[in-house]
Amino acid sequence: MSDTTTKSHAHQHAFGWLQPTGRDLLTQRSRRWFLQTGLAGVGGLTLPRLLQARESGKVAAPHSKKSVILFWLSGGPSHIDMWDPKPDAPSEIRGPYHTIPTKVSGIRLCEHLPLQASIMDKLSILRAVDCKASNHTPITFQAGNPLAQRTDNGRDGAGYPSMGSVVAKFRGPNHPDLPAFVGLAPSWVADIYEAGDMGSQYAPVKGLEVVGKFGLPEGIVADRLRSRNELRSSFDRLRRDLDQQKTLEQLDRYNRQAYEMVLGGHVQRAFDVSQESDSARDAYGRNEIGEKALLARRLVEAGVSFTVVSGAWGYFDHHGDNVRWGGIEKGLTPLLPNVDRAMYALVNDLEQRGLLDDTLVLMLGEFGRSPVINKEAGREHWTNVMSMLVAGGGLRHGQAVGSTDHKGYEIKDGLVRPQDLAATVYRHMGIDLQTHWISPQGRPTPIVVEGGRPIPELA
Repeated sequence: MSDTTTKSHAHQHAFGWLQPTGRDLLTQRSRRWFLQTGLAGVGGLTLPRLLQARESGKVAAPHSKKSVILFWLSGGPSHIDMWDPKPDAPSEIRGPYHTIPTKVSGIRLCEHLPLQASIMDKLSILRAVDCKASNHTPITFQAGNPLAQRTDNGRDGAGYPSMGSVVAKFRGPNHPDLPAFVGLAPSWVADIYEAGDMGSQYAPVKGLEVVGKFGLPEGIVADRLRSRNELRSSFDRLRRDLDQQKTLEQLDRYNRQAYEMVLGGHVQRAFDVSQESDSARDAYGRNEIGEKALLARRLVEAGVSFTVVSGAWGYFDHHGDNVRWGGIEKGLTPLLPNVDRAMYALVNDLEQRGLLDDTLVLMLGEFGRSPVINKEAGREHWTNVMSMLVAGGGLRHGQAVGSTDHKGYEIKDGLVRPQDLAATVYRHMGIDLQTHWISPQGRPTPIVVEGGRPIPELA
């Protein structure tokens, strides 16, 4: 696929889904989708099976509304040019940007992150994240597991699940109508890691494909469906569109609940960003990452437990001006204001809505970038160390955790490993860190591996 085709495809997914709703999308995808979705479900479990499992105690109802939003900066964001600047290093290392002070004395950021600098008291920078196990995929860090790696042999991830899938299995959604785990990404394979051997029922929902699809088919009006007879009659008129000629009378009560769940509109409203004001959409930014950040906030508010947001595939892969995404100055510079605004708007919005302490916000990619600017004005992959950003979750913020050497080559102190990130996420979600899942081979498999522990500086 050409770069132009890929970019057009990504742009369509990033922006097109915000425009048509209800009848428009149903016309495009056929009314059959609606009826089948009521039975096929919005997650790995069908809606009827999910309802049955919840009632039988197999899927526990959550006791709080804890959630996670993970911003995936696909491609590998440059730690030196964003959150770990080296203003005193030689020019070929420090790069093209100046630094600015933040709200926290002693912490400086890239000049193109002024909004994040203004709320530094609500953020934590992790500057010593060990990414040696990671590769050019989301596997290792979305799993929070150094044993989950890209292998290119058909066994990528070694069967280990993503953190979102662990949350889906052991925590579930915060509202029974919503999936536990949603991905918002234009490139699924490249930017979202799934459930591994834990099972497809715990895989993430493709959120950009759900948007708008819970509108009612033409001829069905929710406020008129006040009795079972009216409901049955409405669906009977559409029987010719069904592959299996079933009416509501033939469905058990879990299937009826599934239809009522969809008709209730909770899912449809959660995914409908058009309900937001123009000022809110402007605050987040009308771009790939800003609009998905706003949708992620809506999903958290509605009851989704774990959401991954990616603006575009590989857009932080700044090898140089000779490749698609460009080098540091020409490629990274136009992205930084979007990332800056998205985090700033989300943190403030969650705080104003009383959701910040319950929502853990993470911003990271797969690795850092090489300390030395190359001849193409870019930086190569760098797996020694990377930086990431943390907000919310009721954690301790207003700090930079860990440090690198004076050139940003290696970790100096404050090591954070992938398994430490996982332990931090699971503790926030109220999942026992000693929890195991059973592999297809029947082996108990820990959700936290190799001595992972919650990041102590954030406690």
